[in-house]
Formats: sequence, structure tokens, C-alpha cells
Amino acid sequence: MSDTPPELHQLRQSIDNVDAALVHLLAERFKATQRVGVLKAELGLPPADPGREERQIDRLRALADDAGLDPQFAEKFLGFIIAEVIRHHEAIAEAGTSARPSAHHQGHDTPVTDR
Repeated sequence: MSDTPPELHQLRQSIDNVDAALVHLLAERFKATQRVGVLKAELGLPPADPGREERQIDRLRALADDAGLDPQFAEKFLGFIIAEVIRHHEAIAEAGTSARPSAHHQGHDTPVTDR
């Protein structure tokens, strides 16, 4: 029997459930942005879209504020995602559209996300 108090155990289970949901939500987002990267490459669009990035950051900061989450934290989180998006969209463009990336990623790969 564990020495962990029941309330602590329940809170940890809740955190584990939220973490699992976050992973699944991010995976769905990444699947869509893989397709965005391919489409951008096919259309000859640049991997980065600073205007979209700025709008997304503003939007996420407002959502975070409404949810009681530190907007700076939300911006840092999105900044990390944006950096990965750009890196992977650049790789997709360099590889050409015939090299469509897999929607499934191994642990060492970071999925693409849209800004």
C-alpha cells in the first residue's frame, strides 16, 4: 500500500489525464500542420509567416489571460511551437513535395505545428 495521501493521488491522476490529453491534442495539431508544410512547399510559400505568428501570439495571450494562465508562459509555449514549425516547414521545402513527412513521429522527431 502506498503512503501517498488519497487527495495527492487523485490530484496526480488528474494531472496525468490532462498531460495525456495535451499530448493527443498536440498530435492532432501536428498532423494538420504537416499538411500545411507540404502545401506551403507545393505553393512556393515561405515556411514562416510573421503576420500569422504575431496574430496567434496575441490570440493565445488573450486566451491565457481569460483562462487565468500567465500570458507570458503561453507566449513562450507558442514560441517554442512556432520555432519547430518553421524548422520543419523549412525541411519539408528543402526535401521537396515528393518527400511527404510522416504524421507519426518517433521520440527524437519533433512534429510540425502551424502558427
